[in-house]
Amino acid sequence: MSERRRFVRIEFHAKTELSQGPFIWPVKLLDLSLKGLLIEKPEPWLGKPEEPFMADIHLSPEAEVKMEVRLTHDDHGHLGFVCEHIDLDSIAHLRRLVELNLADHDELERELGALIQI
Repeated sequence: MSERRRFVRIEFHAKTELSQGPFIWPVKLLDLSLKGLLIEKPEPWLGKPEEPFMADIHLSPEAEVKMEVRLTHDDHGHLGFVCEHIDLDSIAHLRRLVELNLADHDELERELGALIQI
């Protein structure tokens, strides 16, 4: 299977909640990127894969990343999501997080360029 990811994934742990309609699941965040996230599948799982979800990642008391996400895969107890929409404040926080975790400034610029092209 060829690697399709265009964004570096950062292992990061923060209080994270996933919601859909009336359901809110506290979840364990495994990693995230400028374009999505990977979590441990919560139990019980009642999510509807064909409908959008909201992910709320609490970076600090003052900063959080909120994004509308779509489920892309469900396997081996993990759920992978791609970001469909993110507000400017959230993308600024996420950009800073990626910047702090990437040693290569050029790689960050490539990722941001790829994000803009999507």
